[in-house]
Amino acid sequence: MSLSDLSLYSLGDWRLTSFVGFANYAALLRDGLFWRALANTFYFVLVAGPVTVGVSFVAALALNSRLVKLRSVFRLGFFMPVVTTLVAVAVVWRWIYHPRFGLLNYLLSVIGIQGPDWLATTTWAMPALILMAVWKNFGYNMIIFLAGLQSIAPSYYEAARIDGANAWQSTWRITVPLLGPTTLFVSIVTTIGYLQFFAEPYIMTQGGPLDSTLSVVLLMYQEAFKFWNMGYAAAIAFTLFAVILLLTLAQMRTQRRHL
Repeated sequence: MSLSDLSLYSLGDWRLTSFVGFANYAALLRDGLFWRALANTFYFVLVAGPVTVGVSFVAALALNSRLVKLRSVFRLGFFMPVVTTLVAVAVVWRWIYHPRFGLLNYLLSVIGIQGPDWLATTTWAMPALILMAVWKNFGYNMIIFLAGLQSIAPSYYEAARIDGANAWQSTWRITVPLLGPTTLFVSIVTTIGYLQFFAEPYIMTQGGPLDSTLSVVLLMYQEAFKFWNMGYAAAIAFTLFAVILLLTLAQMRTQRRHL
């Protein structure tokens, strides 16, 4: 499909479709909007990915500790955003980000800071989406980290305590290394998921303002179902697949050296 000029009109008459070779890929390389969408997607992945994994790990450590009460309640509360539909989440977060009546700007005004119009400025629109995405997704990774933590034998920590290790040394020397395979899995799944960044900008900003939140998948959607350039959209899809494959292989190769 990506080697043709397939469009909406050729679906009714296949004689209107012709083989164009790699013309769609050549046009893609010259398309400034594609590079802007790719840069936005990498920005989202490079910021939201590590933050999501880090918050998930810290939350799992806290909920695995016997010092925390009502752990089941916290686990349920942290996991609830994962199973909540994104449309409902978007409605709540659009209110939170409202420049006049939103909760976030109200809290900032309490400490004397005037908050921006989060979703309408090119500077703050992407960070606003990142914050929402981290809040919605970290609960899934947290459950995986909790399973990994509970698979570590308590005898390791008992031996470390007898040797005089404190909590930080036990975490750094025992927990982090033994959770290496879990961290690798979580990192890869999070990266792949965030490279397919679509629903958040589609619902919250429609890629704006000024394409500052336009992602590769949203661009592909617009080309396919707004402008009906199916062949061009397929070229975007195959390019994104190649990017995901290369990044996943690089991530596996890099992290396995430290396992």
